[in-house]
Amino acid sequence: MEYGARMKSERAPAVESVDRALRMLQELAAHGSGATLDELATAGGLPKSSAHRTLSALRERGFATQQPDGRYLAGPELLRVAFEFYDRIDLRVALHPILVRLNREVNETIHLGVLDGADIVYLDKLEPSHPIALTSRVGGRNPAYCTGVGKALLAWTYPSDEAIRGWIGEHGPLEVRTSTTITEPGALAREMARIRSDGYARDMEESEQGVRCLAAPLFLGGSVPRAAVSIAAPRERLSAARMRSLAPILLRATTGSLLGGGLDDGRGATAQ
Repeated sequence: MEYGARMKSERAPAVESVDRALRMLQELAAHGSGATLDELATAGGLPKSSAHRTLSALRERGFATQQPDGRYLAGPELLRVAFEFYDRIDLRVALHPILVRLNREVNETIHLGVLDGADIVYLDKLEPSHPIALTSRVGGRNPAYCTGVGKALLAWTYPSDEAIRGWIGEHGPLEVRTSTTITEPGALAREMARIRSDGYARDMEESEQGVRCLAAPLFLGGSVPRAAVSIAAPRERLSAARMRSLAPILLRATTGSLLGGGLDDGRGATAQ
């Protein structure tokens, strides 16, 4: 047997074992009230004996537990690892590939931002090939209520009229930046409801005259978004019609496997 073939043969059982363990973790995560060995084996497409060996290994490492009635649950070590990753994740590093793909697909300025009190802070920015560049910069700040990134974050961080009015009461009065800036509390609350319904936010020159953007939140497995991504461009390149055509592209980019595995991630809309 040649060396390459021998190595492939030796690796295969280990790879299969890892794959079985990952599939079993996915099934445990999908059964919050626990599941029997038979149920997990069937759902994971595994022989009962293989499922039992896999669960035994996961139990030994704390990634699975077994109740007195025999049902299996995700173990505390799985939760610890998940929450530790969630707390320590470097958003700019982890999400940069998403920004790169989106930038290549739409060839416009792409921002990654987070909410910080009344403002958003830009963590990352990718430029298009067009000669006209936007003035935003990594580390820069803008008011959250009038930017696409900020509105996308506010809509789900403060997911009710009462909550958003409370945020306005804490950080207002809101400054008029352009002729289209939304500053009246009732109007902004209605805008937040529309954003939650659509799944994404629009900035129709509300922060800077002549600049438009659309933005979508990134939940990363939580109920509150950790960040948001926007597509921004001069008004001439971002008509209302083009914004509608770009919205599904943006939603697909922000709802991949890195972000929780499904397209319905808590924003109330799904990418088509």
